[in-house]
Amino acid sequence: MQKLENDLLELLREDCRLPLEKMAVMTGATVQEVAEAIQKLENDRVILRYAPTINWDKTDRERVEAMIEVRVTPQRDMGFDAVAKRIYRFEEVKSVYLMSGGYDLLVLVEARTLKELAFFVSEKLSTLEMVTGTATSFVLKRYKEEGVIFEGESADQRLVISP
Repeated sequence: MQKLENDLLELLREDCRLPLEKMAVMTGATVQEVAEAIQKLENDRVILRYAPTINWDKTDRERVEAMIEVRVTPQRDMGFDAVAKRIYRFEEVKSVYLMSGGYDLLVLVEARTLKELAFFVSEKLSTLEMVTGTATSFVLKRYKEEGVIFEGESADQRLVISP
């Protein structure tokens, strides 16, 4: 991957609303080069979507989040990929990761209520023939996500550089 593409990915990770003109100035490229590089990253599925980090605790939306450690028996000739694909297709599932250690998959889920989340675990996830065990931990409070601190520090924390 080219330096421009890497620089653009870092800039977009920090703020995906940056105008092309500003990214061009920050990278030393032309606006057209920036636009073409971003288009290439999108076409190559390096950039999959642009999404904000939201502090849901400051809204009136009811939701319950949990992290579920899942132990599974991998599918013959397909390994863990087939199991993960079956699990990530559920609408409650937000993320699935293959892990090393005491369990195989980490599944991040979200539902409107605790009852809906419990139903997902007991009736959908645990009943899959390849799932041999689960351990559910509920998110009680988020302090930091995607590099964003939710409470306290909101000022720019970069060091001041003066000539």
